[in-house]
Amino acid sequence: MNSQSSEIEVFEARASDADLDDLRARLAAARLPERETVHGVAPGSRRWEQGVPLTDLVEILDYWRTGYDWRSFESRLHRIPQFRTTVNGLGIHFLHRRSSRADATPLVLSHGWPGSIVEFLDVVDELAEPKDPDAPAFHVVAPSLPGFGYSDKPATTGWGTEQIAAAWVDLMHRLGYGTFLAHGGDWGGVITTILGGRFPEHVLGIHTTVAQPPPGLTTDGLTAADRTWVEESRDFWSHRAAYAKVQAARPQTIGYSLVDSPVGLLAWILDKFADWTDTEDSPFEAISRDTLLDNVTLYWLTRTGASSARIYYESHDSLDPDLRVDVPSAITVYPRDIEKWPRVWAQERFRRIVRWRAPESGGHFPSLEVPEHFVEDLQQGLAAVLAATGRSS
Repeated sequence: MNSQSSEIEVFEARASDADLDDLRARLAAARLPERETVHGVAPGSRRWEQGVPLTDLVEILDYWRTGYDWRSFESRLHRIPQFRTTVNGLGIHFLHRRSSRADATPLVLSHGWPGSIVEFLDVVDELAEPKDPDAPAFHVVAPSLPGFGYSDKPATTGWGTEQIAAAWVDLMHRLGYGTFLAHGGDWGGVITTILGGRFPEHVLGIHTTVAQPPPGLTTDGLTAADRTWVEESRDFWSHRAAYAKVQAARPQTIGYSLVDSPVGLLAWILDKFADWTDTEDSPFEAISRDTLLDNVTLYWLTRTGASSARIYYESHDSLDPDLRVDVPSAITVYPRDIEKWPRVWAQERFRRIVRWRAPESGGHFPSLEVPEHFVEDLQQGLAAVLAATGRSS
């Protein structure tokens, strides 16, 4: 392991009153554009086709300024043990919820962008201490990606998904977990794929909600449903991924707006939650305003709008086309996720798929949209992985 320090320190986050007052002052002084020109259309996706509608933004801005309670989120966060340690010269923040069960298996959860550890806050307890005694239990570790949340911001290039995956192996080893399971979606799914492919001696198996196949596969022989998935995924990257191109090409430029303007940050993130959740008109049909603002406020208070965007500069479209995952893999494809690839393609990279599921509901943020189903699916998926390794769940 290539670490400069193995010290692990207890961590507790607390924003200053001055920072919260500054946020409210900036919100009160917001200068907004005119209304979008598609206003007046019926509720539905067309209402958002130019971005976040003005009336929706005004409503949540007012709530953020006058009704939202960051201290309540801090209290919930503090109920889960938090730590920081230095890995390869970079400070990494992580949640660590140990199980009381003697048969618990270590599990690292990796979030993506524009998510954060907020995605896992309300599921770690059930994963560690499941109500069903027959469900597997886990020692849960949920790190903040480099440049996100309370982890340090990299000062040099190089902190892409490959280095992050290697850092997670170091982190888990430092916690006493020589072997472990891994789960992730979005960038966390890419990191999880790399963990399974590069570190099979440490990673027992994986569960992911994004199973990117190797490039160049043909659609010949695909079913009609599989072709639809491919078409929808390609359409996303062709027509709805401008944010990724911007953050991959110019993270510093967009970063000035994301760090200086809470309104700009909120709109940039809210747009993705609206587009990527399994809802008809508003993300708040599935995710509460408070939860979304917990996530956005975390970005704001930690000033990570630019540093988090740089993961695209480091890693956009960079997954090794020759990487193969031979450890047992459980894959869940939610119907409103931004990427949905058919199993016949996924198995070209994930060569030992032990469980494949396509639920009837859920989008890109399943732990927030359908948390009960997410936990049950993750438990069952990792139980199948453990069974494939010869371990009981």
